[in-house]
Amino acid sequence: MLASKTQTYSTAPIRVMVVDDSIVARAVLVRMLEAEPDIVVAAQAGTGRAALAALAVHDIDIVLLDLEMPDMGGLETLPEIIARGPSHRVLVVSSACGDEAEASIHALRLGAADTLLKPGTGRLAGAFARELIERVRRIAAAPIVAEEGAAVGASVPNVEPTARPRTEEQEPTGGVACIAIGASTGGVHALAQFFAALPRSVRTPILITQHLPAPFMPYFAGQLQEMSGRPTKLGADGMPLHPGTILLAPGEAHMGLTRTRGLPHVRLERRRMPSGCMPSVDPMLTGVANVFGSDGLAVILSGMGRDGELGAADLVAAGGEVLAQDAASSVVWGMPGVVVGAGLARVALPPAALAGEVAKRAESKKVLAWT
Repeated sequence: MLASKTQTYSTAPIRVMVVDDSIVARAVLVRMLEAEPDIVVAAQAGTGRAALAALAVHDIDIVLLDLEMPDMGGLETLPEIIARGPSHRVLVVSSACGDEAEASIHALRLGAADTLLKPGTGRLAGAFARELIERVRRIAAAPIVAEEGAAVGASVPNVEPTARPRTEEQEPTGGVACIAIGASTGGVHALAQFFAALPRSVRTPILITQHLPAPFMPYFAGQLQEMSGRPTKLGADGMPLHPGTILLAPGEAHMGLTRTRGLPHVRLERRRMPSGCMPSVDPMLTGVANVFGSDGLAVILSGMGRDGELGAADLVAAGGEVLAQDAASSVVWGMPGVVVGAGLARVALPPAALAGEVAKRAESKKVLAWT
């Protein structure tokens, strides 16, 4: 039975801590934030160690974290912040978060909710200020769901979990020909946990749609290959699916599927989707439903918004199965929460446990349905 979870709401201001070793940058960021009526700067810190000490005495919703600091850098501090409370969300604001993507992907892999490139101190205004405030509000508005009614701040419509409890009759007995994974905010961290637990013996083709800026995708493909131990490529029109290989949706197109002469292959799409996401999880799941039907399996990991709900419904209607990340382990229980609330997910579990569920299905079928 899925555990009871409570989603709570708050009209209180967003409480932010600014962590940056530059006194000037810190002062500018504080001034920007405090100019907004719904944001309060509850604490400031110039080092990672000072930030961790501040968390012990201040109630913080969002931590703005620089990466390049003396004594204890941001990448070392980040997992410690998250470990101190599930309600602490980290927005990395650093000059290291450029288009080269390495620092950003590393931070997201460690559990950051988002990253933002910090320009030089002379340009900490205008477009940057608007983007900073928008991201703080967006992260704060995403639901945090607590086990057994523990009160945690949230400010979105309620999602009542109605996913079917697992019974012996509902245990999957067939194999799976294709695994499709959708993720957004918190998804890079969840993917790392998922692949750390997924046996290398699972050779089923894997499709992934992760919300990230297009320039990040080539680097992220390399990171996926490293963390999964599987060849990983950016999806391209006409690309076939191969056992043991991961295909990642490129940042500028949705990754759908179609068949030609009986063989499945990638079909990129660029139409606007109801979720507004690019790339969107929905076309990938709908493609899996159309091509693989009951042999398709979807996993919805941590993410903001409702992307994946429509595709998940198509997959379930075609006889396929959907698994979701649980609330307690999600950075944001938006995308998985929606499919759970719609009754589309068979189970909601942490990423490592989801990998175990996937392995049961994938290893129960010796011959792929489309070979």
